[in-house]
Amino acid sequence: MGTDRFTGPLAAALAPALRRTTLAAALRAADHALPVAPATDRSVWEPRTGVVHPTAGAVVARARADLGTPWPQPLASTAARLHRDGDRDTHEQLVFARQHRLSRAVLAAATTLEDRWVDEAADGIWQLCEQSSWCWPAHDDTRAVHGAVLPTVTDPYLDLGAGEAVGQLAWADHVLGALLDERYPGLRGRIRHEARTRVIEPFLRRRDWHWLGLDGRVHNWNPWIHGNVLVAALRLLDGPDDATTRLRTVELCVEGIDRYVASLPDDGAIDEGYGYWWNGACRALESLDLLRHATGGALDALAPGVVPPALRETVAFPHRMHLGGDWYLSVADAQARPTDVHPWHALHRAARAVGDADAAAYAVSRLASGPGAPAAPAAEAGAGLGRLLRGLTDTAWRDALAAGATAPLPRTTWWASTQVLLVRPEAGTPAGLTLAVKGGHNGEAHNHNDVGSVVVASDGVPVIVDAGRPTYTAQTFGPDRYDLWTMQSSWHSVPQVAGVAQGAGQEFAARDVEPVGPPDDATGLALGLAGAYPHEGLRSWRRTARLERVGDVARAVVDDAWDLDTPDDGGTTVRFLLAGDVDLDTARAVVRPLDGAPPVELRWPAEVPASLIRRELDDPMLSGVWGALLTRLDLDVTGRTALRVVVSMADPTPKETP
Repeated sequence: MGTDRFTGPLAAALAPALRRTTLAAALRAADHALPVAPATDRSVWEPRTGVVHPTAGAVVARARADLGTPWPQPLASTAARLHRDGDRDTHEQLVFARQHRLSRAVLAAATTLEDRWVDEAADGIWQLCEQSSWCWPAHDDTRAVHGAVLPTVTDPYLDLGAGEAVGQLAWADHVLGALLDERYPGLRGRIRHEARTRVIEPFLRRRDWHWLGLDGRVHNWNPWIHGNVLVAALRLLDGPDDATTRLRTVELCVEGIDRYVASLPDDGAIDEGYGYWWNGACRALESLDLLRHATGGALDALAPGVVPPALRETVAFPHRMHLGGDWYLSVADAQARPTDVHPWHALHRAARAVGDADAAAYAVSRLASGPGAPAAPAAEAGAGLGRLLRGLTDTAWRDALAAGATAPLPRTTWWASTQVLLVRPEAGTPAGLTLAVKGGHNGEAHNHNDVGSVVVASDGVPVIVDAGRPTYTAQTFGPDRYDLWTMQSSWHSVPQVAGVAQGAGQEFAARDVEPVGPPDDATGLALGLAGAYPHEGLRSWRRTARLERVGDVARAVVDDAWDLDTPDDGGTTVRFLLAGDVDLDTARAVVRPLDGAPPVELRWPAEVPASLIRRELDDPMLSGVWGALLTRLDLDVTGRTALRVVVSMADPTPKETP
């Protein structure tokens, strides 16, 4: 590489192995570069002796149902909808459905070697090669650059979709190569042509891709795309004249991932939220695992004593965000109950590499079944072909699933980098009330205006909630993002000051943020919220939210105190967004949560007027998590200077207000 190469944590830790001559010598040949055996290795793929996990049979059964049915067809009209009515989801779902079917066909061909499955896989590969663009329309710059609403095939755009497509083709080629050569001579050459034209050449030619992070703003696209480009380079650049291009592509992928690792805080937090960990930090970890294999261990960034602190700590991020059951602390565009398919085996593999026993146990706990229960899928086609193949062929993962484990559920986690605190009464159990508080700023990746937001869960089920994200449209990442109600502070559990909501941008931030108690054993968070509001008359707003014990029972207490030096003409309210059935009484609201969790009550001084605003949910991305509606509790504190709200397990008998 040139002298201007970026030097981050990976380059610093692996400097000798990254020398060009050393790396070139260490890289395995393309046939052996990916850590999955080809289908011709029957010790791995013969169902009776190799891939015996029920997952394989379930995927093949689903593939059998695909046979003879029309393949999903993305159309010009579905692609153009982005520019007509803002709908990006219809086209993307067609793309995803076709690629998921291809993944199932590849697995069926690998396990059976039957011609009908090779034909099915070849049909999917051919259609993917014929598809005009692998870029998802919402990402393509064809409208801005060429004035077109459909992709410009002579100017391919390298985005997440293109990365996923080339990665899938590389894995399919690797596993089925010999079968394709025998039954479809020339098809593998077509794969390589499309990979070079659509991905490798644009990747090398253009260095102004926004996701490279050259401007210092690095986000989850970086490792997601670099990881797929790396897979393609290692497997598909196997021609007699490809050695230099292959090496250069690998070098740039390592440098790009290094930029992402350098952007991670030492505590491993992801400001985009739990859901985006899987397509950000997890993608980086998977790429580094791949590099370890592709270099025969010469390039091992996850080895103890070598792994950068941020990577080691981020392996713990998913289990530290876990509330209980299927529920997680939701911030930004993450979902409180994720609907995406997660590759738990990838987390387990990374945890094994860095020596994090809690993270490894947590990954197993998400899928391990009790005695006599049906075996959970070790991997799923919806997570992508590479992840499916890795999950099925990772014998350590399969053994761990058979042994079982329980989720660690740490008592207190404090991420200073994002100013997020999560605390529960006891480690190892979701029982009782769990409290989470968020500071930060309103210019984070996938940002919601949510400085000071509070989340409370009952036995792990969110009761005071963050709604999460709706279905993505053209508006979601456009100039009108904050016209969406889910992005506004008005629909988060924060104040509305004199009718003014929080502002969008990094300058709107929490101030003087302090954990209540030692950071590693904090019981709450105190923070100033005034800086989050574009209101000159707001001198101060101090919020302290903490979990405290009353006898054997924990309760959450939210104290607000403020100084407003102008007339409160717009009215000031303290708001809480609630999930479940809500009943309002004088100075008391009782919430019966989702999933049958124990009821919770909120109490406040009797003289504070309260009202409920119900928001019906017609977006399946939201209703699939919360049901038919969410309810906002508005406490009118106009003219006051302080408020205390106490959240506890519901007691049907009347109590004095706090």
